[in-house]
Amino acid sequence: MNNIAKVKIGIVAVSRDCFPAELAINRRKALVESYKKYYNAEDIYECPVCIIESEIDMVNALKDIKDNDCNALCVFLGNFGPEISESLLAKHFDGPVMFVAAAEESENDLSDGRGDAYCGMLNASYNLKLRGVKAYIPEYPVGDANDCARMINEFLPIARALVGLSKLKVISFGPRPSNFLACNAPIKQLYNMGVEIEENSELDLFEAFNKHEGDARIPDIVKDMEKELGEGNKKPEILEKLARYELTLLDWIEEHKGYREYVTIAGKCWPAFQTMFGFVPCYVNSRLTGRGIPVSCEVDIYGALSEFIGACVTEDVVTLLDINNSVPKDMYENSIKGKFDYSHSDTFMGFHCGNTCSSKLLNPVMKYQKIMARNLPIEVTKGTLEGDIVPGDITFYRLQSTADNKLRAYVAEGEVLPVATKSFGGIGVFAIKEMGRFYRHVLIENAFPHHGAVAFGHFGKALFEVFKYLGVEDIGYNHAKSLPYPTENPFK
Repeated sequence: MNNIAKVKIGIVAVSRDCFPAELAINRRKALVESYKKYYNAEDIYECPVCIIESEIDMVNALKDIKDNDCNALCVFLGNFGPEISESLLAKHFDGPVMFVAAAEESENDLSDGRGDAYCGMLNASYNLKLRGVKAYIPEYPVGDANDCARMINEFLPIARALVGLSKLKVISFGPRPSNFLACNAPIKQLYNMGVEIEENSELDLFEAFNKHEGDARIPDIVKDMEKELGEGNKKPEILEKLARYELTLLDWIEEHKGYREYVTIAGKCWPAFQTMFGFVPCYVNSRLTGRGIPVSCEVDIYGALSEFIGACVTEDVVTLLDINNSVPKDMYENSIKGKFDYSHSDTFMGFHCGNTCSSKLLNPVMKYQKIMARNLPIEVTKGTLEGDIVPGDITFYRLQSTADNKLRAYVAEGEVLPVATKSFGGIGVFAIKEMGRFYRHVLIENAFPHHGAVAFGHFGKALFEVFKYLGVEDIGYNHAKSLPYPTENPFK
């Protein structure tokens, strides 16, 4: 997945001048040793500069971590720490920053060996707020070497997403389909996050597609598609066009990403796409997403953005699905009740026409788009990749600029149940605790669109922190029964 940022975290220990500098240095060394023992040593860089209440030392540390290609920063309070210098270090560092603090080691060394970083973290956070500097501070940011190493490792996927966003371009094709306002959203918040966007007409895309007719690379792409599809290759006659379309998108990315390092696409797929191109783009979308280049459907710009965040956090394939239909009562009674610990209203079906990567589907098959074929010839709706979504843990989430131009987000962990959907498209039976209340008091109440991004695994903790770092004040999640939503009727 070469569209995902590689993160290297510079670890800078700080020390207040009235505390022994050796305390911070030795604790930093123990932290780095612990990280290299349990995690990937290439994730971090140990800065030899120890800040001792000096702005000049801060400048030297900043230069050192920059010279050593660090794109994320951990400010480690080895003792109380110099609140001005450490907050200036965070302010002037161009990338995501975290703060952690050293715990005291032993009851036998609470005189010269006491560092008071527990107190110093309070002053650090106060100074960060005074200067308006963003920083990630873990839920409990004080620990020994092993604890702090774990916290830095948990920061890694958060930093990966933030670095990726800072160098991302979203490429879109066409306006939202008519009578489809759900995916329409103000783009100003993209610029506020440092994300670039290039909006194009689908006519530009069609022109580029036509110019790729007869491209010498097409046969190799077709062979790769045939290998991927295997027994599921039920529409071989459409592969040449799909391969040409894939090359069109890949070439467009290379020619248009400009100075940005990472790209995601919000594509048009109806109503005129099928009749003009002669296929639907779902399978190609799934293939690019499988390479770490998420492609959303229906020109869903914030859907593509959400997918990219998930890909950065998980370093794995993600997908974008409609929060689509309820699970029939008889299916719940026959296949879920008594077998899984979910109520009927905890369940729903997540669906899209065929954009989910083959690696996340059971027995994927190339088919045609059933909904579109109700109004169009089947021949022009071929190109969906269908199958039940693989069972297992998932996280449903989304970042959205709503109609009032405010950033909102939601995160909910759950699972795809091993229950046959008996339906079409890329689809799964999803279960999230208290989904019914979450559906009403987060999704409906806060005007979220019907598209949700899906990460395969439980990544709610990291996604929540990414959204928090981005300044999202309203982050919805599925409340437990004991915790009512502000809009929930207490008399129900």
